[in-house]
Amino acid sequence: MSEAALRVRNLRKAYADVVAVDGLDLDVGRGECFGLLGPNGAGKTTTIEICEGLTDADSGEVEVLGLNWRDNAAELRQRLGIQLQETQLSEKLTVLETLRLFRSFFHRGPTSAETIAMVQLEEKQNSRVGGLSGGQKQRLALACALVGDPDLLFLDEPTTGLDPQARRQLWELIERFKAAGRSILLTTHYMDEAERLCDRVAIVDHGRVIATGSPRELIDSLGVEHLVEFSVVNPSTLDAAPLRGLEGVRDVRADNGSVAVQVTEIHRAVPALLAALNHQGAALTELRTHSASLEDVFVTLTGRSLRDE
Repeated sequence: MSEAALRVRNLRKAYADVVAVDGLDLDVGRGECFGLLGPNGAGKTTTIEICEGLTDADSGEVEVLGLNWRDNAAELRQRLGIQLQETQLSEKLTVLETLRLFRSFFHRGPTSAETIAMVQLEEKQNSRVGGLSGGQKQRLALACALVGDPDLLFLDEPTTGLDPQARRQLWELIERFKAAGRSILLTTHYMDEAERLCDRVAIVDHGRVIATGSPRELIDSLGVEHLVEFSVVNPSTLDAAPLRGLEGVRDVRADNGSVAVQVTEIHRAVPALLAALNHQGAALTELRTHSASLEDVFVTLTGRSLRDE
């Protein structure tokens, strides 16, 4: 059996004239949390739905836990946990009734009560699903994915729309699952989520993987330590070209009145930048700095924001 939890080769899927996945390759190791990052429409959800057996590919190979959907569908359904972008559960059932229903689908796994305790919903076990908060519903959806004791867990944007406290509660649940040696394929728009949870990530754009590595490796690949972003009163009069020659500056990008400067030595670059702006008579309306991030990697590679449509 393959050592990979998931192996994808030359995956392709089109809807009419729209190519959603275009020759995508992917490897997720056993015991690894692997993240798929990219803008909406990049092909992430289509890829994960093909791997889950919910959508048929036009061509390519998908091997899940050493098996394939053509010959081993019944076994795979017993060994996978799936949390979709939006999980529609019966709002009239209680939390306990919902977990009992999902537990009945699997040959093995913890009891419904044990799973409820795992996601810390004991106080809500007799409450109807319709009365749960958004964070509680997401924890219940994760419980439904965990109730069969899966070897591989698919999470498609599991924390979208949640408040910071609810997000961190879900992170802790995912980390406990990972600590047990299980594998996870995660899609997310939140870069702090990917950096905390994922051992490796793949950045996807236009249906292809354009970069793969650990979050730290991808950030280091930029060759910069910090980003300085600023806006000025009259951006049309700003000449960004001279900024590229400043000490400690590697690259300058101007977009919709905001300028992003990649710098290697922030203590040298910021004074030089302020002096250059003063020389041009440019009055700042905003100035902020941050350490280089995965989002900066993506923008550098594609010129697009992770949340661009």
